[in-house]
Amino acid sequence: MSENTHETKALPRVSPAMDILERDDGFYVFMDIPGVRREDLKIDINETELVVTGRAPQGASDKETFLEVQFGPGEYTRAVSLSDRVDRERIKATLKDGVLTVFLPRLEKPAARRIPVQTA
Repeated sequence: MSENTHETKALPRVSPAMDILERDDGFYVFMDIPGVRREDLKIDINETELVVTGRAPQGASDKETFLEVQFGPGEYTRAVSLSDRVDRERIKATLKDGVLTVFLPRLEKPAARRIPVQTA
């Protein structure tokens, strides 16, 4: 046998449970991501999606083996389509008690105005 080698097991990939709520001020996205610390969480936006990824690295000790994993160590990933009505500059996120809340504010509606007609 060769020397002792430490193999890193890939963490199971999980799509977290999610709720989306619409209110007058915008949209609220709630995701269950138990065990994910703020520093292990990434939220990226592109033109059409908000992408959340996070790692919950805690796991069994060397003397334990998980028989089933539903909220233990894992990598969470979920994408949410962004409406063109979302103000991408004012998006905010908070993490509390294993629940990520992302606030997607509505774009301010442009004020109604009259267009003057010029003579040629």
